[in-house]
Amino acid sequence: MAGPTTAQRGAAGRADSSARPPHIGPEGSRISRRLLLVLIGVAAALLAAFVVWALYGSSWFRVEQVRTSGVEVLTREEVEAVAATPVGAPLASVDIDAMERRLRQKLPRIDTVDVVRSWPDGIGLKVTERKPVLLVEKGGKFVEVDAEGVRFATVAEAPEGVPLLELKPEPSASLRRFGEDRLLREAVRVAGDLPDGVAADTEVVRVVSYDDISLRLTRDREVMWGSGEDGSVKARVLDALMMASPKAGHFDVSVPTAPAVSAS
Repeated sequence: MAGPTTAQRGAAGRADSSARPPHIGPEGSRISRRLLLVLIGVAAALLAAFVVWALYGSSWFRVEQVRTSGVEVLTREEVEAVAATPVGAPLASVDIDAMERRLRQKLPRIDTVDVVRSWPDGIGLKVTERKPVLLVEKGGKFVEVDAEGVRFATVAEAPEGVPLLELKPEPSASLRRFGEDRLLREAVRVAGDLPDGVAADTEVVRVVSYDDISLRLTRDREVMWGSGEDGSVKARVLDALMMASPKAGHFDVSVPTAPAVSAS
């Protein structure tokens, strides 16, 4: 049987080539990738522009409310007045660092404050106030001192349960060496080491020198504490002495390894 003729083979070849998809050369492939990258870039630019407009130009994310938490002595009104939150401004544009600095500078009672954005339309002011551990009487008023020795506020009435500091150092080498600021910090250190029950009963912390600190408690009781060193040990010893001699009037833990107790 005779094979296909030359004309038949040519026709079949043309039919096969017309059935195959057209071949895209290297140049066409590069153009397609370039076009795809351009489209992606345009889409990203449009998205970025939309986000910027939404955050800064639209009315969607603007400050409408301020929430303040953590205040005890301070009021929400005075905290928010100092914060001066720009109500109506874009939430993203609020300078929260500047607000925090302003609050700490103008309200020294504030120990820490966190200004946070509360999306979509709020600002949160999370305040932690300083707690007085000692009071210094001055001109008929009372200066509050916190656990770091910071004098942060002056009040007309003494807060309940906060002992008064009597800082009356005698002229001595100890005073010249440590100074009143250091003695104040030592008094704060002692106040922080007191057992809870003793702290609640302490009316006065008296400082004469670095190693001569004493306490006046309710019911005319006295405690010789000595220096601020070994405070945790002295606290445990004092607790034990008071449990063993609940009616005693004088306790000495200045040398915790050799404590003493007496009726007066």
